[in-house]
Amino acid sequence: MREEEARAALVAYGQSLFSRGYSCGTSGNLSVRVDEGGYLMSPTNVSLGRLKADSLSRLDEDARHIDGPPPTKESWLHLAMYSSRPADTAVVHLHSTYAVALSCRTDLDSADMLPPITPYVVMKVGRVPRIPYSRPGDTAVAALVSEVARSHRALLLANHGPVVAGVDLDAAVSAAEELEETAHLFFILERQTHSQLGPKEIEELHRAFSL
Repeated sequence: MREEEARAALVAYGQSLFSRGYSCGTSGNLSVRVDEGGYLMSPTNVSLGRLKADSLSRLDEDARHIDGPPPTKESWLHLAMYSSRPADTAVVHLHSTYAVALSCRTDLDSADMLPPITPYVVMKVGRVPRIPYSRPGDTAVAALVSEVARSHRALLLANHGPVVAGVDLDAAVSAAEELEETAHLFFILERQTHSQLGPKEIEELHRAFSL
């Protein structure tokens, strides 16, 4: 995505996500890898609902801040995802309620926190592992994030929230939305008898949609 287009898209998606409660206050951050080289990121301590196209953080290909306000203190998180997913050009990190709640659970399989309740979570999100807790801005788990990202487009930071990469910003946001809605369904259905997709159904989805 060209820089001018990416700036407008980050602002539009930031406003949309904020207005729907996917991240409150100044939480959450977005980024795009631009065609001209380097990255655009939401600035630190700025609400996603108040992003401005001419006030985004610009980083060069070596992740050096070259223009605009300081980037999110979690820029390392975005860069860790990009380093392992060269085909992806966008990363979304939200503090959406149900995904954050899911990230706090210690009684689930940390390698696969989100059950295959619908075909769409299989198609858009895939398996969602949980990364051990580290304080916001701490790069201690950067290497682990990079390792996990090689085979997962989405992950949960323990007691923090979801991180999702996509081939473009549309895909990354769509997958983050699907993750949140499926986490919501998980909590609704958790104490109720319900069905989930089994290996046969999941294999069929992978075959039909080349996942």
